Amino acid sequence: MQPQHTLFVCTTCASVWKDGKRIGTSGGEKLLEEISQLYQKWEKSERFSLQPVECMSACSHPCTVSFTAPGKFTYLFGDLPVNESAAAAILECASLYYTKPDGLLPWAERPQLLKKGILAKIPPSPAYSL
Repeated sequence: MQPQHTLFVCTTCASVWKDGKRIGTSGGEKLLEEISQLYQKWEKSERFSLQPVECMSACSHPCTVSFTAPGKFTYLFGDLPVNESAAAAILECASLYYTKPDGLLPWAERPQLLKKGILAKIPPSPAYSL
């Protein structure tokens, strides 16, 4: 049985705020739309869920995405542009992540856009038995 992989996309990244309320469409929502367009034809779409997230607390580094799966390292990437080539690079990196049993993404193997902008690499949670 394959572990469930998730690609999170922050939808509040690069928002414009006025009087405590978000105005218009955020950069994160636009990035999610770009990814969603490519996701429909992506060969790993049945292996990865695409999940919008209200905030990933990386507001100083918009736009942000994260890859996670049980038993694997979790990656948080930021400073991502909002365009189709960024969306393609994100899905390419997610495909690479899928192939790695431990989730480790060596710098040299990542798409150029995701060689920088890494905000966190979080170890997998230890397995606990009850």
